[in-house]
Amino acid sequence: SPSLSFSSASARVLRTRAPSLYITHSLVMPPSLCIRSLASSAPAQQRLGGRAGSRSLRVLAVASPGPHASAKNSPKGTSVASSSSSSRRDTNVAPARVAITEATETTEAATTTSETTAETPSTSTSSSAASGVVAVDDVLAPVSDDMVQLDMSVRNIVGQRNPMLMAAADQIFGAGGKKIRPAVVFLVSRATMQLHGTSEMNAKHRKLAEIIEMIHTASLVHDDVLDECDLRRGAATVNQKYGTRLAVLAGDFLFAQSSWFLANLDNLEVIKLISRVIADFADGEIAQASSLFDTSITVEQYVDKSFYKTASLIAASCRSAAALSDVSDEVKEACYEYGRALGIAFQIVDDVLDFTQSTETLGKPRGQDLASGNLTAPAIFALQRDAEADGQLLDIIDSEFMEEDSLERALGYVEEFGGLDAARKLAEEYAQKARDSLSVLPDSASKESLNLLVDYVLCRVY
Repeated sequence: SPSLSFSSASARVLRTRAPSLYITHSLVMPPSLCIRSLASSAPAQQRLGGRAGSRSLRVLAVASPGPHASAKNSPKGTSVASSSSSSRRDTNVAPARVAITEATETTEAATTTSETTAETPSTSTSSSAASGVVAVDDVLAPVSDDMVQLDMSVRNIVGQRNPMLMAAADQIFGAGGKKIRPAVVFLVSRATMQLHGTSEMNAKHRKLAEIIEMIHTASLVHDDVLDECDLRRGAATVNQKYGTRLAVLAGDFLFAQSSWFLANLDNLEVIKLISRVIADFADGEIAQASSLFDTSITVEQYVDKSFYKTASLIAASCRSAAALSDVSDEVKEACYEYGRALGIAFQIVDDVLDFTQSTETLGKPRGQDLASGNLTAPAIFALQRDAEADGQLLDIIDSEFMEEDSLERALGYVEEFGGLDAARKLAEEYAQKARDSLSVLPDSASKESLNLLVDYVLCRVY
């Protein structure tokens, strides 16, 4: 395929094949989080039981990061569940608007769940819930065995066909990633199969999850090459450890292999959905590159860009999983809207964290997006208020942060003008859309996990 050139202010010009431009943001979650109850909000009260309290909840990491959608709002679900080692159980927990603090990572016993013909949430309270502990690996318990199998499969795909890449396999699929995207594929697959009276997936569901993980991982590998990143999630990147050439080849191979697997699913609807995602990656990067330091960017344009860069893959994954379950168009559209809204909410949350988290926590300089001219939701909302004031924030951004302390002053203005609060509110709106979309699915452990995943994403900004 033809060579393309990419250049930016912070990266040297690279010449590589077109797939190397297909890059997107990572869905990265901290290894260990602590949720604490704050002043309650209506959406959180409804989701978490509607009762005041001060119970602390510990969230442990999973072992192992638009224009095309038409949202359909429905009454939202209300069940929240955690699980013990053998079953999932409902529990009422303190309401939250929740805040996150770094917590010391602990080790929990592995949880395994045997596959049954139908997932039925229990109504009793688990020992885990009784102690106020809710772990993310419990939230994803319905697919924990599936995740182990997926991890082995994608590593073998790299090593068996290309021994040269075997040494980099752990680096490519490791580095602390939680593999949220394939986990969502598994959860939607099992939740939609409930409409046929079973929670069992078929082989195509499993292959779809592998395809999604390979596409996402390839985008991250190429992203690190273009940005010359040495670290991702606290570990050395493939290009830092093995060199740019191998990193580019690894990413290209994953894109090619995922395309081959996609064709072999023999499902035209799924092929079209996932193929569109690859184009969306490029559209998102082009939209971002062409709008740097553009203070006229609107919230609508920002949301579109977020869809292309992050939500498109999640939305297409959810609808594809539903399509492979052979369900109605209504259910497929609802699953697509769930993924779209979840993905946009996550991107907004990620952008808020760029303003609020420390450099040590982020693993990159605080405010790096703003400093590079990538104006995200907090800055866009703050600029709207700044226009009503004296335009100080606008002047700083227009100067491209030439003065030594200009970035810190800009970060202060974003908070002062309510940009962070407005962005959090926008994330809550999309989180609610995601919850509403699940009303078409029958109650099951997988549906509960999809609901709780929305809460987990949203709680990161409080």
